[in-house]
Amino acid sequence: MSGVAMSWLVLKLTGSAILLALTATATFAPSLFGGAWAGSLVDRFERRQVLFWTQSAFFVLSATFGTLVALGGLRVWVVYVFAFAIGLVNTLDAPARQIFVLDLVGQDRAANAISLNEIVINASRVLGPAVGGTLLATVGVAACFLVNAVTFLPPLAVVVVLLHRRGWSGTQAAPGERRHGHTWEGFVYTWRKPALRSCVFMAIAGGMLFNMGGTLPLIATRVFHAGPAAYGAMMAAFGGGALFGAVLAGTGSSWPSGRHVRALALATGVEVCVAAASPWEGMLFAGLALAGFLSIWFIALANALVQLRSDPAFRGRVMGVWTMALPGMLPITSLLVGALATVGGGALGARLAFGLAGLALVASGAAGWRALADREDDEFLLALLASSAAPLATASA
Repeated sequence: MSGVAMSWLVLKLTGSAILLALTATATFAPSLFGGAWAGSLVDRFERRQVLFWTQSAFFVLSATFGTLVALGGLRVWVVYVFAFAIGLVNTLDAPARQIFVLDLVGQDRAANAISLNEIVINASRVLGPAVGGTLLATVGVAACFLVNAVTFLPPLAVVVVLLHRRGWSGTQAAPGERRHGHTWEGFVYTWRKPALRSCVFMAIAGGMLFNMGGTLPLIATRVFHAGPAAYGAMMAAFGGGALFGAVLAGTGSSWPSGRHVRALALATGVEVCVAAASPWEGMLFAGLALAGFLSIWFIALANALVQLRSDPAFRGRVMGVWTMALPGMLPITSLLVGALATVGGGALGARLAFGLAGLALVASGAAGWRALADREDDEFLLALLASSAAPLATASA
């Protein structure tokens, strides 16, 4: 909801595609430069406490900015400051929240739980833009941020309850550990695992697609000459398709397949290119829904694969690298998209900017084809079966 409002606010204040792209730059620069460090902290500290502070900060920031917007006279640099602050908090929140799924359900159910978590995320892609577009058209931008602030209170209450829960068995890997090179080890570990490395590059390409706040406003205004309600409906179409994709991923195999990840990355890329070239608004909506369906199925499986193929001692740092890729690389890719939209100009520039994500997904899927041939799956599954069989063998003896 706040993403829709922020993008629309910047576009109306400036009318510039480059300055619109700078919104994503301000939001995701902290993830790019601090993602690995944040992942290192997640490996050392209690995840429930991390989530308590991040969710509290989200509430305060959204409420404060909503108030400033309501007072009027807002300058665009204030929007960038708010976007940067949100991004700073999200840098720590994202890896903690993703690994928290494993803390709650354990490794055996991780893939399904991660996919079900994508259902929650993509329900917000449906409800947020729909409500945000309605609020923009009726009561204004400030309401989007103020209502969004209220939505942080229920999850904050859940974290408070979990903080007082006895018998907690979270999988914190190295509590309190502080040593030189701790963060850098996460980069080295990720790079040396071909499947993890390939998924990180695919996540960078996927991030270009998910940054629709920098492309769909241009599609809505320059290609179809529509207003905020149509922009919100486009976001909702993508989110609606994504919701079904997450459901399918959540009800599938409990072990993510590398072959499925690479095939879905290629299929998503092709569909995004088709949607970008849509000559009619109805065809665009259908293309967005299908792209949402394929992309979230792909990214949920890739996320699960990265977590499950990582050693528990490195999981926080690996997810910190993942956060640097998605959404951390958006400060760079969003400027590239904005520059392409500006150079192309008008409707053509908007289509090229949106279609660039599709080309990047096709390229990264092809580059990672061999690395995701599932050769590592055999090793991991054998190790998992061995660890599961050991207690049974002991009991039988």
